[in-house]
Amino acid sequence: MAIIGFRHLGLKLLSILLAALIWLLVSGEQIVERTMRIPLEFTNLPAELELVGAPPDLVDVRVRGSSGSLSRVASGELVAVLDLRTARPGQRLFHLTADDVRAPFGIQVVQISPSNVSVIFEGSATKVVPVVPEIDADPGDGYVVGTVTASPPTVTVTGPAGAVARLTQAITEPVSVAGATKDLVETVNIGVTDPSVRLLSPGSARVSVTVLPQPMEWAVAAIPVRAAGGGAAQVIPPEVTVHVRGPREARGSGVADFEATVDTEGLRPGLFHLPVRVTPPLHVGIVRVDPPTVQVRVR
Repeated sequence: MAIIGFRHLGLKLLSILLAALIWLLVSGEQIVERTMRIPLEFTNLPAELELVGAPPDLVDVRVRGSSGSLSRVASGELVAVLDLRTARPGQRLFHLTADDVRAPFGIQVVQISPSNVSVIFEGSATKVVPVVPEIDADPGDGYVVGTVTASPPTVTVTGPAGAVARLTQAITEPVSVAGATKDLVETVNIGVTDPSVRLLSPGSARVSVTVLPQPMEWAVAAIPVRAAGGGAAQVIPPEVTVHVRGPREARGSGVADFEATVDTEGLRPGLFHLPVRVTPPLHVGIVRVDPPTVQVRVR
């Protein structure tokens, strides 16, 4: 029993010694006040509401404590927390007090500024919008970008109802086609341009880009114009020049590959100005016909 009591006596003496040491350290420090800028956090926001605009994320507090305690405050130890559980749509005013500041032991919050925080709330909404890939740079010489598709083709976005209603599309990270001479596929992240709107499920898209040889334009001259409609008819001029657009391999198309006609069906004898209709070969498009109309004398 004596030994146990002696051991307890030793622990008591050690405790008294440590307490005295701490008291000496603290009593030697001055009590000071200091202004600090700390983060403002929001908590308990109702699920059906969204914060709108740019509510303050920093506030100033005046704190009191020993100079040593204040100098040892680490980032994040002093935080103002605003409870939003009573929020409802519209502009609302909340009071901030010293009780709303989370502070380390030994530090007293004397004042907080601003003491009132104005916050705007809006109902939350969701919407499905198309994913529009963004293409960067130019393909190789003689090539153009054809079709561009994204998988998935749509995503669901969420946020303040007004901002969601205005949003028409989601975009992707730029897909570079610099110098490309063949089709390419790239997986990139999806996002939206309005920072108040977010993807319901953040993700990526598989973007497929078709790269095609650049179409060429050329002219085919002396294509004879035929009267399609029966009966005798004289066409003036009897030939036209057709300006066309198509792939390189179609440039070898000649006069025999085109059909130029005027419709004389049901026309009585007389002189008429009629448009020329040209049927081109496959994969070739008509840019213009010169002349676009001709005189037709129906006998």
